Amino acid sequence: MLIGILALQGDFERHEKRLKEIGVDSHRVKSCEDLNKCDGLILPGGETTTLWSLLQWNGLFQAIQEYEKPIFGTCAGMILLAKEIEGIQKETLNLIDLTVKRNAYGRQIHSFEAEGEAPFLGNGAGIRMVFIRAPKITRLGEGTESLATCKGEVVMSKNERILVSTFHPELTPDVRIHRYFVDEFVRINDK
Repeated sequence: MLIGILALQGDFERHEKRLKEIGVDSHRVKSCEDLNKCDGLILPGGETTTLWSLLQWNGLFQAIQEYEKPIFGTCAGMILLAKEIEGIQKETLNLIDLTVKRNAYGRQIHSFEAEGEAPFLGNGAGIRMVFIRAPKITRLGEGTESLATCKGEVVMSKNERILVSTFHPELTPDVRIHRYFVDEFVRINDK
């Protein structure tokens, strides 16, 4: 099993570290050729407009739209995967039916950590969440379900093969979300 991590911008190295901690190999994706080697893909956080431009420039935008394997998007990665972005007329990958609002919690100085609820992890599990210029999920569409909440807001959701979070699970030592992506999306898709 090989999980690709988009490595054009953002903190892809932290995702590599979390995957290594659960014994999963990763590969930095910078081209369509790199993408084709992978059993799943992580789109990390970063600056959405920059990521969008880089994906368009090197042909990865269309390649990811056509990619039929599981994808996990965090923060900016989630924004790119969403069906629509509030107040912005920009083409998205449109791989999960939800609406997002960019920088919904404010600027960089308003970044925060909080305890959230992630029942899918079992035993009424709580999880530490890091929000950096975080987007907000403002609408869940057909086939999209909530997985985790924080302060009453949906902060993680999924459809059949796409997992997204408004927060950065790679920035805490907790590997449960990366393990969930691998076990419940990649391994199941591989069967």
